[in-house]
Amino acid sequence: MAIDVILGLQWGDEGKGKIVDYLAASYDVVARFQGGPNAGHTLKFDGKKFVLHTVPSGIFRPGLINLIGNGVVADPITLAEEIRKLEEAGVDFKGRLLMARKAHLILPTHRYLDAASERAKGKAKIGSTLKGIGPTYMDKTGRNGLRVGDIMQRNFEEHYRNLKEKHLSLLAIYPDIDFGLAEEEEKWMQSLEVLRSLELVDGEYYINQALREGKRILAEGAQGSMLDIDFGTYPFVTSSNTITAGVCTGLGVAPDKIGEVIGISKAYCTRVGSGPFPTEQDNELGERLRTEGGEFGATTGRPRRCGWIDLPQLKYTIMLNGVTQLAITKIDVLNNFDTIQVATAYEVDGRLTDELPYDICETDISPAYEAFQGWRQSLEGITDYQGIPLAAREYLRALEAYLGVPITMVSTGPERSKLIVKRVNAPTP
Repeated sequence: MAIDVILGLQWGDEGKGKIVDYLAASYDVVARFQGGPNAGHTLKFDGKKFVLHTVPSGIFRPGLINLIGNGVVADPITLAEEIRKLEEAGVDFKGRLLMARKAHLILPTHRYLDAASERAKGKAKIGSTLKGIGPTYMDKTGRNGLRVGDIMQRNFEEHYRNLKEKHLSLLAIYPDIDFGLAEEEEKWMQSLEVLRSLELVDGEYYINQALREGKRILAEGAQGSMLDIDFGTYPFVTSSNTITAGVCTGLGVAPDKIGEVIGISKAYCTRVGSGPFPTEQDNELGERLRTEGGEFGATTGRPRRCGWIDLPQLKYTIMLNGVTQLAITKIDVLNNFDTIQVATAYEVDGRLTDELPYDICETDISPAYEAFQGWRQSLEGITDYQGIPLAAREYLRALEAYLGVPITMVSTGPERSKLIVKRVNAPTP
């Protein structure tokens, strides 16, 4: 058996949670492989809305195992709150929510450092979610971090104090900010009891044994591919590898274990926080996309920057990820547009190219657009691909032709039921 992968192809917020939730019914295990509570996967079904930050999006499927992998960084406070909400919703997760011992812990002082560092950058800030993600990954690569398995060790409190003192010494270089450390630390210590109540596993052994047993596994990414630490719009990126390669290091599996790679893209494009965004529409059009799409961050609540779909950018992330099929989400947001623009190339230094420059933060890019006719029609009630308006199908066909990857799913709304499936080369419900 192989591990199928679902990940976002843009700057995040592509709708990964909904697609994972739909496909999860055909898998035995859903595993998060990177990121932390800076992710916000929104799911809507049965008239209810759930936002997951650390827990994998397969948790609402009865009988399905959900693994938080070693590539994830976890804040016990956030995780405990998620678990409380699952309990309130009547979700039976006992024995189904597992956590890798090698996943790293976000301490209160990691969040303190994150906030102080971002404040000190002023106008040069990168748009951090202030969840402590960057400082935690810094400690991980600096070989100073605390891992989930450490909470069961006798010398855990000593290691905690040592790391806390290191952080406090680093904070001395920044201007003072308002952060209730004592209160946050108390909540954090209490939340560890929730963490200890979960089934902690050696994630790499668990996943590889599941593969040997023929279990069907779906790997779930968090932030979008353009936020990858190596291949994203550096330095306006996250602190982990968000692309398919991150599945191998984030779960402990060999590259030959990767199967289908399902890439998710909105029918337009958004970005939260600072950083380059070639097709951004910082105007009335962008505001209209934001309003129609309800584009506000699931984690931060910040308004998302909005623009047209960017095909050179998508071609880039499809290449990096080895995408085998595409899911296009939020196409319904474009229902009322007379004309839809698609960026098919960049003009850079007076020439057209379909490749991303080395540093798009500093390079002057002018997208070249192709216009498509809008369909001016609601997609409500449409359940099969042929029922989609002709103009919308022409739009989707053009995307397929340019990107060279088949579109197998089209989402027409946030609810679980509003997903049109053409053909998925992976187990389907």
